[in-house]
Amino acid sequence: MSEPRVTGLAPLLIELGTEELPVKALPGLAQAFFDGVVAALGKRGVAVQAGDAKPLYSPRRLAVLLPGVATEQPEQASEVLGPYLNIALDAEGRPTRALEGFAAKAGVDWTALQTTTDAKGARFVHRAVTPGARTADLLQGVLDDALAGMPIPKPMRWGAHAYGFARPLHWLVALFGDEVVALEALGIRAGRASRGHRFLHGGDVPIAAPSAYVEALRAAHVLVDPDERRARVIAEVEGAARAAGGSARIDEDNLQQVNCLNEWPVAVACAFEREFLAVPQEALVATMETNQKFFPVLDAGGRLTEHFIGIANIASRDPSEIRKGYERVIRPRFADAKFFFDEDLKQGLAAMGDGLKTVTYQARLGSVADKVARVAALAEAIAPQVGVDAALARRAAMLAKNDLQSRMVNEFPELQGIAGRHYATHAGEPAEVALAIDEAYQPRFAGDDIALSGVGKVLAIAERLDTLAGGFAAGLKPTGNKDPFALRRNALGLARTIIESGFELNLSHTIGAALEAIPDQAFPALSGKSEDEMRIAKAYAHREEIYDFILDRLRGYYADKGVPAAHFNAVAERKPKSLYDFDRRIDAIGTFAQLPEAAALAAANKRIGNILKKADIAIPGMEDTRLLVEPAERALAEAVEAAYDDTGHALSHGDYVDVLAHLARLRPQVDAFFDAVMVNAEDPALRANRLALLKRLADRLGSVAAIEHLST
Repeated sequence: MSEPRVTGLAPLLIELGTEELPVKALPGLAQAFFDGVVAALGKRGVAVQAGDAKPLYSPRRLAVLLPGVATEQPEQASEVLGPYLNIALDAEGRPTRALEGFAAKAGVDWTALQTTTDAKGARFVHRAVTPGARTADLLQGVLDDALAGMPIPKPMRWGAHAYGFARPLHWLVALFGDEVVALEALGIRAGRASRGHRFLHGGDVPIAAPSAYVEALRAAHVLVDPDERRARVIAEVEGAARAAGGSARIDEDNLQQVNCLNEWPVAVACAFEREFLAVPQEALVATMETNQKFFPVLDAGGRLTEHFIGIANIASRDPSEIRKGYERVIRPRFADAKFFFDEDLKQGLAAMGDGLKTVTYQARLGSVADKVARVAALAEAIAPQVGVDAALARRAAMLAKNDLQSRMVNEFPELQGIAGRHYATHAGEPAEVALAIDEAYQPRFAGDDIALSGVGKVLAIAERLDTLAGGFAAGLKPTGNKDPFALRRNALGLARTIIESGFELNLSHTIGAALEAIPDQAFPALSGKSEDEMRIAKAYAHREEIYDFILDRLRGYYADKGVPAAHFNAVAERKPKSLYDFDRRIDAIGTFAQLPEAAALAAANKRIGNILKKADIAIPGMEDTRLLVEPAERALAEAVEAAYDDTGHALSHGDYVDVLAHLARLRPQVDAFFDAVMVNAEDPALRANRLALLKRLADRLGSVAAIEHLST
């Protein structure tokens, strides 16, 4: 009898060598290839010790390097069910043709089969254990599966065959341990020869073993580890910026793209004419980062200097030529930006607004100028409610969209609001107005700050309220992935601005005011009403729907803050008028949930709710003290009355932590009541009185939040 084989571990390397891969897709492709190989090995039962393995990639390669992969599959157990005994055996117990056919297919005599039993009875079964396959023999299927699962929406085809991939494949490395695995992909046979830097290393790069891969390529001027390459980019850029007397602005998106464009990054310090610094620095930065993938250099005050850093994918013998090329390519873009800026200043921000009348915002919602007028009226109404100058809020709103007609924004759409701030400043508008024009767009993206100034906050709120009201009225509510007017983002931005600003705004009323201003034509179902009837009907048409939509956006906002869903649901059920009030209740319920009495009171309130729902008699508004016959119910009634007295002031002033702390003291009386008192007494008067007491208790227990949601 032979001894069982012991499965060992060996490192695995698979490298796909390609033409330059799409920059933005590169990290995702690398991750997908890595995950695909690991998943395909797991699917075949091959153990993987990945350690700290990660996707390795550069512009011309995708690689998977796993430090430990089992050299064999484990033994493979199989079970094939056969015919039931009443079909498999005749009356004399001899095998029927059905059983003989099953045994022949299994390759054994029928007497070697086993039996098993299920719901239908006993049946024959063939069980077998076969040795696992060699991993090397499985790797072709692993590679095929990994390639088939990669997210390549538009595969490129090359040559006279039907192969398709993100870019043409030119070489393939496949090593398991020290040995080459005979794999093939997209018409290329595997070997151990990789390739180094296109210009800095000629010829192949032989890979002796997977463990030598990273170092072998580094010696060939390729940093295949993206983290190492990223660190080199940062070090090169920061060093060049210091030499220029400043500090580098390293934007994460720009850094990521530069990292995916280079195999051997080398910084090249460059400069442009100082006269271009008269242009808003955001336009110059956008040109450098978005169009050219350069890194701006800032002075100690964070202002843009005339220096910038380019990253070359080569260590040149004559860096000055690369510098000249980088400076030459950026100069026309800067000249265009300066021309646009100068021409816009000649026109003036106020004059730009005339063109908004001819720009349709949405067919049923009128022009952009119509939207501006609605937002201005809303901003003017909201401002005094939050202590902001109404005149400044209105002025900022009237100018906020004008830069959409500027040459600068037409060329650099990402400068909306930013350009307007510069033009407002040049026009002599108040600083609060100029800043608000920019801040109205905040938060611009997930994680961005809200507006900082009061006028900016008001304008951001008014803008989003109008967008939401118009969107719902015009039937543009998001469905699935479709959200053409970004209503989800606007709802969250609105909610964040209100909450994080601490504004006590009646959300339902402000939504109603926004709806009232929407053109009648957006409400075809309300046609035929008088002017006053139409105004009122519009104010209520989508009010609750928009309120609920905003709350739904907050669900994720609070989840990101670690707020349990039960806490959010408890507060959301109460639908507070103010989102800032909503936030205070969230904080309070979080504190309450930590109290030892919380779980019991939550369960009690849930029980009370169920009792009240099943009540089959009218419940009085107040219990009659003369009908409190049991000591436990008298004690509870006294405790509830005291709780109302103790919490009334705190509740009216929004001190919800204090309210819930007082209510937590009710637990002994609540527990005693349910232990000693029969709520559904046979006497209808007693039953109604006890239900009235419980209703008063439930009303106060739920005054901050529906605490029954805390009950598991």
